[in-house]
Amino acid sequence: MQRVSIIGLGLIGASIGLGLRRWATNNGKRAPVLEVAGFDVSLDVQNYAKKLGAVDRTEWNLPSAIERADLIVIATPVLALREVLQSIAEHARDGVVVTDTASTKAQVLAWAAELLPSGIHFIGGHPMAGKTQSTEGAEADLFKNATWAVCPTVSASDDAVQTVLGMISALEAEPLFIDAHEHDGYVAAISHLPMLLSVALMRTVRKDSQWRDIRQLSSTGFRDVSRLAGGSPEMYRDICATNRDNIVRWVDATIADLQHLRDLIAAGTDETMETLRAAFESARDARADWVTTERRAGEMVQRAEEELPPFSMGDQMQQLLFGSLFRRKPRTGREQARGTNQRRDRPDRE
Repeated sequence: MQRVSIIGLGLIGASIGLGLRRWATNNGKRAPVLEVAGFDVSLDVQNYAKKLGAVDRTEWNLPSAIERADLIVIATPVLALREVLQSIAEHARDGVVVTDTASTKAQVLAWAAELLPSGIHFIGGHPMAGKTQSTEGAEADLFKNATWAVCPTVSASDDAVQTVLGMISALEAEPLFIDAHEHDGYVAAISHLPMLLSVALMRTVRKDSQWRDIRQLSSTGFRDVSRLAGGSPEMYRDICATNRDNIVRWVDATIADLQHLRDLIAAGTDETMETLRAAFESARDARADWVTTERRAGEMVQRAEEELPPFSMGDQMQQLLFGSLFRRKPRTGREQARGTNQRRDRPDRE
Protein backbone atom coordinates (compact mmCIF):
# COMPACT_ATOMS: atom_id res chain seq x y z
CA MET A 1 0.00 0.00 0.00
CA GLN A 2 1.36 3.41 -1.02
CA ARG A 3 1.48 6.16 1.58
CA VAL A 4 0.79 9.67 0.30
CA SER A 5 1.36 12.64 2.55
CA ILE A 6 -0.12 16.03 1.68
CA ILE A 7 1.51 19.02 3.34
CA GLY A 8 -0.93 21.93 3.31
CA LEU A 9 -4.67 21.22 3.30
CA GLY A 10 -6.10 24.30 1.65
CA LEU A 11 -8.08 24.20 -1.59
CA ILE A 12 -5.39 22.45 -3.65
CA GLY A 13 -4.15 20.03 -1.01
CA ALA A 14 -7.62 19.00 0.13
CA SER A 15 -8.80 18.59 -3.49
CA ILE A 16 -5.81 16.35 -4.22
CA GLY A 17 -6.71 14.27 -1.17
CA LEU A 18 -10.35 13.98 -2.22
CA GLY A 19 -9.39 12.99 -5.75
CA LEU A 20 -6.82 10.40 -4.66
CA ARG A 21 -9.13 8.86 -2.07
CA ARG A 22 -11.91 8.57 -4.64
CA TRP A 23 -9.49 6.93 -7.08
CA ALA A 24 -8.30 4.56 -4.34
CA THR A 25 -11.88 3.60 -3.49
CA ASN A 26 -12.63 2.85 -7.14
CA ASN A 27 -9.43 0.83 -7.60
CA GLY A 28 -9.07 -0.88 -4.24
CA LYS A 29 -11.92 -3.39 -4.34
CA ARG A 30 -9.98 -6.15 -2.60
CA ALA A 31 -7.46 -4.20 -0.52
CA PRO A 32 -6.57 -0.53 0.04
CA VAL A 33 -4.13 0.70 -2.60
CA LEU A 34 -3.04 3.87 -0.81
CA GLU A 35 -3.35 5.80 2.42
CA VAL A 36 -3.58 9.58 2.40
CA ALA A 37 -2.17 11.44 5.38
CA GLY A 38 -2.31 15.20 5.82
CA PHE A 39 -0.68 18.00 7.75
CA ASP A 40 -1.46 21.70 8.03
CA VAL A 41 -0.16 24.34 10.42
CA SER A 42 -3.78 25.11 11.31
CA LEU A 43 -5.45 22.45 13.44
CA ASP A 44 -8.85 23.79 12.39
CA VAL A 45 -7.95 23.23 8.74
CA GLN A 46 -6.66 19.75 9.55
CA ASN A 47 -9.86 18.83 11.33
CA TYR A 48 -12.01 20.24 8.54
CA ALA A 49 -10.05 18.33 5.88
CA LYS A 50 -10.48 15.13 7.86
CA LYS A 51 -14.22 15.77 8.27
CA LEU A 52 -14.46 16.50 4.55
CA GLY A 53 -12.88 13.14 3.75
CA ALA A 54 -9.80 14.61 2.08
CA VAL A 55 -7.42 12.49 4.18
CA ASP A 56 -7.48 9.17 5.98
CA ARG A 57 -5.59 10.61 8.92
CA THR A 58 -3.78 13.76 10.01
CA GLU A 59 -0.48 14.20 11.81
CA TRP A 60 0.21 16.54 14.67
CA ASN A 61 3.59 17.73 13.36
CA LEU A 62 5.45 17.98 10.06
CA PRO A 63 8.15 15.33 10.70
CA SER A 64 5.48 12.74 11.55
CA ALA A 65 3.69 13.47 8.29
CA ILE A 66 6.90 13.04 6.30
CA GLU A 67 8.81 10.11 7.73
CA ARG A 68 6.68 7.20 6.48
CA ALA A 69 5.54 8.62 3.14
CA ASP A 70 6.24 7.13 -0.28
CA LEU A 71 4.97 10.26 -2.03
CA ILE A 72 4.95 13.74 -0.50
CA VAL A 73 2.82 16.47 -2.06
CA ILE A 74 3.64 19.98 -0.88
CA ALA A 75 0.59 22.24 -1.28
CA THR A 76 1.71 25.21 0.80
CA PRO A 77 2.26 28.85 -0.17
CA VAL A 78 5.50 29.25 -2.14
CA LEU A 79 7.59 30.89 0.56
CA ALA A 80 6.73 28.09 3.02
CA LEU A 81 8.23 25.51 0.65
CA ARG A 82 11.84 26.05 1.66
CA GLU A 83 11.13 25.16 5.29
CA VAL A 84 9.14 22.08 4.24
CA LEU A 85 11.97 20.94 1.98
CA GLN A 86 14.43 21.34 4.86
CA SER A 87 12.24 19.13 7.03
CA ILE A 88 11.95 16.55 4.24
CA ALA A 89 15.74 16.49 3.91
CA GLU A 90 16.02 15.72 7.63
CA HIS A 91 13.13 13.30 8.17
CA ALA A 92 12.05 11.66 4.89
CA ARG A 93 13.18 8.15 4.00
CA ASP A 94 15.58 7.47 1.16
CA GLY A 95 13.84 7.02 -2.19
CA VAL A 96 10.80 9.12 -1.38
CA VAL A 97 9.20 11.04 -4.25
CA VAL A 98 8.39 14.70 -3.60
CA THR A 99 6.31 17.07 -5.71
CA ASP A 100 4.68 20.44 -5.15
CA THR A 101 1.83 22.57 -6.49
CA ALA A 102 3.36 26.05 -6.28
CA SER A 103 2.55 28.70 -8.88
CA THR A 104 6.23 29.43 -9.55
CA LYS A 105 8.83 26.80 -10.38
CA ALA A 106 12.37 28.11 -10.95
CA GLN A 107 12.90 29.20 -7.34
CA VAL A 108 11.31 26.01 -6.00
CA LEU A 109 13.57 23.78 -8.10
CA ALA A 110 16.59 25.79 -6.97
CA TRP A 111 15.63 25.19 -3.32
CA ALA A 112 15.14 21.47 -4.01
CA ALA A 113 18.57 21.20 -5.65
CA GLU A 114 20.15 23.04 -2.72
CA LEU A 115 18.43 21.24 0.16
CA LEU A 116 17.48 17.68 -0.81
CA PRO A 117 19.94 14.79 -0.74
CA SER A 118 20.43 12.68 -3.86
CA GLY A 119 18.23 9.86 -2.53
CA ILE A 120 15.13 12.08 -2.53
CA HIS A 121 13.49 12.63 -5.92
CA PHE A 122 11.86 16.00 -6.55
CA ILE A 123 9.50 16.72 -9.44
CA GLY A 124 8.10 20.24 -9.61
CA GLY A 125 4.41 20.53 -10.38
CA HIS A 126 1.71 23.13 -10.88
CA PRO A 127 -1.96 22.30 -11.51
CA MET A 128 -3.57 25.03 -13.59
CA ALA A 129 -6.83 24.97 -11.65
CA GLY A 130 -8.23 26.69 -8.61
CA LYS A 131 -10.77 28.96 -6.97
CA THR A 132 -10.62 31.92 -4.62
CA GLN A 133 -11.98 29.66 -1.86
CA SER A 134 -9.86 27.61 0.54
CA THR A 135 -10.53 24.16 2.03
CA GLU A 136 -14.29 24.68 2.01
CA GLY A 137 -14.20 24.81 -1.79
CA ALA A 138 -12.25 21.57 -2.22
CA GLU A 139 -13.63 19.00 -4.65
CA ALA A 140 -12.42 15.73 -6.16
CA ASP A 141 -13.05 17.01 -9.72
CA LEU A 142 -11.09 20.26 -9.34
CA PHE A 143 -8.30 19.07 -11.65
CA LYS A 144 -10.38 17.15 -14.18
CA ASN A 145 -9.10 17.98 -17.69
CA ALA A 146 -6.86 20.73 -16.26
CA THR A 147 -3.27 21.13 -17.45
CA TRP A 148 -0.72 20.08 -14.81
CA ALA A 149 2.76 21.47 -15.41
CA VAL A 150 5.55 18.97 -14.66
CA CYS A 151 9.15 20.14 -14.09
CA PRO A 152 11.43 17.27 -13.00
CA THR A 153 14.85 17.96 -11.52
CA VAL A 154 17.75 16.49 -13.49
CA SER A 155 18.40 13.98 -10.69
CA ALA A 156 14.84 12.64 -10.49
CA SER A 157 14.53 9.00 -11.52
CA ASP A 158 12.21 7.76 -14.24
CA ASP A 159 10.26 5.82 -11.61
CA ALA A 160 9.77 9.01 -9.60
CA VAL A 161 8.48 10.87 -12.65
CA GLN A 162 6.10 7.99 -13.39
CA THR A 163 4.83 8.13 -9.81
CA VAL A 164 3.90 11.81 -10.18
CA LEU A 165 2.36 11.16 -13.60
CA GLY A 166 0.30 8.39 -12.00
CA MET A 167 -1.00 10.82 -9.38
CA ILE A 168 -1.89 13.36 -12.11
CA SER A 169 -3.69 10.63 -14.06
CA ALA A 170 -5.63 9.57 -10.96
CA LEU A 171 -6.79 13.17 -10.60
CA GLU A 172 -7.85 13.16 -14.29
CA ALA A 173 -5.56 16.06 -15.19
CA GLU A 174 -3.38 16.43 -18.28
CA PRO A 175 0.42 16.52 -17.66
CA LEU A 176 2.58 19.00 -19.58
CA PHE A 177 6.37 18.77 -19.31
CA ILE A 178 7.86 22.25 -19.35
CA ASP A 179 11.10 24.00 -18.39
CA ALA A 180 10.80 25.80 -15.06
CA HIS A 181 11.91 29.19 -16.41
CA GLU A 182 9.55 28.96 -19.38
CA HIS A 183 6.75 28.02 -16.99
CA ASP A 184 7.35 31.08 -14.84
CA GLY A 185 7.36 33.40 -17.85
CA TYR A 186 4.15 31.93 -19.22
CA VAL A 187 2.16 31.88 -15.97
CA ALA A 188 3.23 35.44 -15.23
CA ALA A 189 1.17 36.35 -18.31
CA ILE A 190 -1.89 34.13 -17.95
CA SER A 191 -2.14 33.80 -14.16
CA HIS A 192 -0.15 36.40 -12.25
CA LEU A 193 -0.95 39.39 -14.49
CA PRO A 194 -4.74 38.74 -14.32
CA MET A 195 -4.42 38.57 -10.55
CA LEU A 196 -2.73 41.96 -10.41
CA LEU A 197 -5.21 43.51 -12.85
CA SER A 198 -8.06 42.27 -10.67
CA VAL A 199 -6.42 43.69 -7.55
CA ALA A 200 -5.74 47.03 -9.28
CA LEU A 201 -9.36 47.28 -10.45
CA MET A 202 -10.69 46.62 -6.97
CA ARG A 203 -8.29 49.07 -5.33
CA THR A 204 -8.99 51.79 -7.91
CA VAL A 205 -12.77 51.78 -7.68
CA ARG A 206 -12.82 51.18 -3.93
CA LYS A 207 -10.79 54.34 -3.29
CA ASP A 208 -13.23 56.55 -5.19
CA SER A 209 -15.43 58.74 -2.99
CA GLN A 210 -18.51 57.57 -4.93
CA TRP A 211 -17.83 53.85 -4.42
CA ARG A 212 -20.90 53.38 -2.20
CA ASP A 213 -23.10 54.46 -5.09
CA ILE A 214 -20.97 52.95 -7.86
CA ARG A 215 -21.23 49.45 -6.45
CA GLN A 216 -25.02 49.52 -6.71
CA LEU A 217 -24.59 49.42 -10.50
CA SER A 218 -22.04 46.60 -10.56
CA SER A 219 -22.97 43.44 -12.41
CA THR A 220 -21.40 40.35 -13.98
CA GLY A 221 -18.62 42.17 -15.81
CA PHE A 222 -17.25 43.73 -12.64
CA ARG A 223 -17.81 40.48 -10.75
CA ASP A 224 -15.86 38.44 -13.29
CA VAL A 225 -12.90 40.80 -13.58
CA SER A 226 -12.65 41.45 -9.83
CA ARG A 227 -12.98 37.78 -8.78
CA LEU A 228 -9.26 37.13 -8.40
CA ALA A 229 -8.94 40.04 -5.96
CA GLY A 230 -10.71 37.75 -3.48
CA GLY A 231 -7.78 35.30 -3.40
CA SER A 232 -5.21 34.71 -0.68
CA PRO A 233 -3.03 37.80 0.00
CA GLU A 234 -0.26 35.55 1.33
CA MET A 235 -0.26 33.40 -1.81
CA TYR A 236 -0.22 36.46 -4.06
CA ARG A 237 2.65 38.00 -2.08
CA ASP A 238 4.67 34.80 -2.38
CA ILE A 239 4.05 34.60 -6.13
CA CYS A 240 5.33 38.15 -6.60
CA ALA A 241 8.35 37.48 -4.40
CA THR A 242 9.43 34.41 -6.40
CA ASN A 243 8.60 35.57 -9.95
CA ARG A 244 9.51 39.26 -9.86
CA ASP A 245 11.24 39.74 -13.22
CA ASN A 246 8.59 37.96 -15.27
CA ILE A 247 5.71 39.73 -13.55
CA VAL A 248 7.31 43.16 -13.91
CA ARG A 249 7.89 42.53 -17.64
CA TRP A 250 4.22 41.67 -18.26
CA VAL A 251 2.95 44.53 -16.07
CA ASP A 252 5.13 46.99 -18.00
CA ALA A 253 3.75 45.69 -21.31
CA THR A 254 0.19 46.04 -20.02
CA ILE A 255 0.79 49.57 -18.74
CA ALA A 256 2.10 50.52 -22.19
CA ASP A 257 -0.98 49.10 -23.90
CA LEU A 258 -3.34 50.77 -21.42
CA GLN A 259 -1.52 54.06 -22.03
CA HIS A 260 -1.98 53.56 -25.78
CA LEU A 261 -5.72 52.93 -25.37
CA ARG A 262 -6.00 55.87 -22.98
CA ASP A 263 -4.34 58.19 -25.51
CA LEU A 264 -6.67 57.06 -28.28
CA ILE A 265 -9.71 57.72 -26.08
CA ALA A 266 -8.38 61.09 -24.94
CA ALA A 267 -7.72 62.25 -28.50
CA GLY A 268 -11.35 61.60 -29.41
CA THR A 269 -11.00 62.12 -33.17
CA ASP A 270 -12.74 60.04 -35.80
CA GLU A 271 -9.38 58.55 -36.75
CA THR A 272 -8.42 57.55 -33.20
CA MET A 273 -11.89 56.16 -32.54
CA GLU A 274 -11.52 53.93 -35.59
CA THR A 275 -8.08 52.85 -34.36
CA LEU A 276 -9.66 52.09 -31.00
CA ARG A 277 -12.39 50.03 -32.64
CA ALA A 278 -9.72 48.05 -34.51
CA ALA A 279 -7.92 47.40 -31.20
CA PHE A 280 -11.14 46.09 -29.67
CA GLU A 281 -11.72 43.89 -32.71
CA SER A 282 -8.20 42.50 -32.50
CA ALA A 283 -8.67 41.66 -28.81
CA ARG A 284 -12.03 40.04 -29.52
CA ASP A 285 -10.57 37.90 -32.30
CA ALA A 286 -7.60 36.91 -30.16
CA ARG A 287 -9.92 35.78 -27.39
CA ALA A 288 -12.10 33.82 -29.80
CA ASP A 289 -8.97 32.06 -31.07
CA TRP A 290 -7.96 31.21 -27.49
CA VAL A 291 -11.41 29.98 -26.49
CA THR A 292 -11.53 27.60 -29.44
CA THR A 293 -8.00 26.22 -28.99
CA GLU A 294 -8.04 22.42 -28.97
CA ARG A 295 -5.95 20.23 -26.72
CA ARG A 296 -6.88 17.25 -28.84
CA ALA A 297 -9.15 16.90 -31.84
CA GLY A 298 -12.65 17.84 -30.73
CA GLU A 299 -11.60 18.75 -27.17
CA MET A 300 -11.06 22.40 -26.31
CA VAL A 301 -8.56 23.59 -23.73
CA GLN A 302 -11.24 25.85 -22.26
CA ARG A 303 -14.75 24.78 -21.34
CA ALA A 304 -16.46 27.70 -23.03
CA GLU A 305 -19.23 26.22 -25.11
CA GLU A 306 -21.57 28.91 -23.80
CA GLU A 307 -19.30 31.51 -25.40
CA LEU A 308 -19.77 30.05 -28.86
CA PRO A 309 -23.31 31.10 -29.86
CA PRO A 310 -24.56 30.85 -33.43
CA PHE A 311 -24.23 34.62 -33.90
CA SER A 312 -21.56 37.23 -33.15
CA MET A 313 -21.00 39.22 -29.96
CA GLY A 314 -22.15 42.35 -31.79
CA ASP A 315 -25.38 40.59 -32.73
CA GLN A 316 -25.79 39.49 -29.10
CA MET A 317 -25.45 43.07 -27.82
CA GLN A 318 -27.85 44.35 -30.47
CA GLN A 319 -30.37 41.69 -29.56
CA LEU A 320 -29.95 42.47 -25.87
CA LEU A 321 -30.46 46.21 -26.28
CA PHE A 322 -32.97 46.39 -29.11
CA GLY A 323 -34.58 42.97 -29.38
CA SER A 324 -35.53 42.16 -32.97
CA LEU A 325 -36.03 45.80 -33.97
CA PHE A 326 -32.70 46.07 -35.79
CA ARG A 327 -32.18 42.40 -36.56
CA ARG A 328 -30.36 41.91 -39.84
CA LYS A 329 -32.10 40.24 -42.73
CA PRO A 330 -30.83 36.71 -43.50
CA ARG A 331 -28.13 36.77 -46.17
CA THR A 332 -28.46 34.87 -49.41
CA GLY A 333 -26.15 32.01 -50.24
CA ARG A 334 -24.15 34.28 -52.59
CA GLU A 335 -23.76 36.94 -49.87
CA GLN A 336 -22.67 34.32 -47.33
CA ALA A 337 -20.02 33.02 -49.72
CA ARG A 338 -18.76 36.56 -50.37
CA GLY A 339 -18.57 37.25 -46.61
CA THR A 340 -16.64 34.03 -46.06
CA ASN A 341 -14.10 34.97 -48.72
CA GLN A 342 -13.70 38.44 -47.22
CA ARG A 343 -13.00 36.98 -43.79
CA ARG A 344 -10.53 34.52 -45.27
CA ASP A 345 -8.69 37.33 -47.08
CA ARG A 346 -8.61 39.66 -44.06
CA PRO A 347 -5.04 40.19 -42.76
CA ASP A 348 -4.25 39.05 -39.25
CA ARG A 349 -4.25 42.08 -36.98
CA GLU A 350 -2.23 40.37 -34.28
